[in-house]
Amino acid sequence: MPGVTRRTLLAFTAVAFVVKPTFAEGEGTSHELQALIATHETAYAALYRVVHQPGSSWHDRQRADRIEEKALLAICSCPAISRGDRRAKAEYLLTVEARGELDLEEHMQAILHSMMQG
Repeated sequence: MPGVTRRTLLAFTAVAFVVKPTFAEGEGTSHELQALIATHETAYAALYRVVHQPGSSWHDRQRADRIEEKALLAICSCPAISRGDRRAKAEYLLTVEARGELDLEEHMQAILHSMMQG
């Protein structure tokens, strides 16, 4: 299937989709990280809808994939300085990784660079 990314394939083969409560609701999490996580949750839900929407075009799926990927990279890049931020970021990214979504080299690079900041 040319033009199909691993992320799109995973979304196509998903058995069930459950939106869990945001991980950024915990005490001591910065508003910035809360907003980034909420943005990614929204983008991921939109990607899922577009991929499973009958008649969605390749262009629509690619656009939704780029938006979701950008939102995830923003979380990866966010420096988690406080203990609450570190925990919320780690918990969220572990959940994302369990779905097979941290599959780009850029994800790991962004996470490592964010650890050097602050």
